[in-house]
Amino acid sequence: MTEQIAQWFAGLSQGSRLFDYLITFIVSCLPILECRGGMIVAGLRNVPAWQAFLICYIGNILPIPFILLFIKKIFAFMKKNNILKGFIEKLEGKTAKNQDKVLRYKQWGLLAFVAIPLPGTGGWTGSLFAALLNIDFKKAFPIIALGVLIAEIIMFVLVYVIGGAFAQYFLGSEATTAAETATAFISQSLLRAGCF
Repeated sequence: MTEQIAQWFAGLSQGSRLFDYLITFIVSCLPILECRGGMIVAGLRNVPAWQAFLICYIGNILPIPFILLFIKKIFAFMKKNNILKGFIEKLEGKTAKNQDKVLRYKQWGLLAFVAIPLPGTGGWTGSLFAALLNIDFKKAFPIIALGVLIAEIIMFVLVYVIGGAFAQYFLGSEATTAAETATAFISQSLLRAGCF
């Protein structure tokens, strides 16, 4: 699903480089997609590697403080006003069910949960867990920021390094860009493996 959404964003108007940066940034800010989707979009839109890395990281980390600080208040307001109450209660129940996995290893558990780019993990979910489990902001934010950085490094290597090498090896001079071909190859492989 992440790959299809990322391709839709990548297919938007082939405008200026600023538009490519903006699309990459927006995708990186979104839940579920985060830096995984941002890196795929950046590769498909031919955003230079170092710029893609920086844009995706900033986009992915930007919502984290707001989630940590305000999500419990937002959820309380929504439940009080019967706005998605069932969904919120289900989410809180799922968090309570999985709290042992996170709390057992404390900071390391939260770091691993955010850092490994698998479905249902990432900065948004890690922040939600931290907030609902009352982990202090000063402890949670640096751990989540580091986890997002690790996840982005993994995606960067997959999209820009390994994927670029595969594209050049298999397509040689016929590759339009290494990143574009590699991104499509990697995202299809990860999709088949169930990573998104």
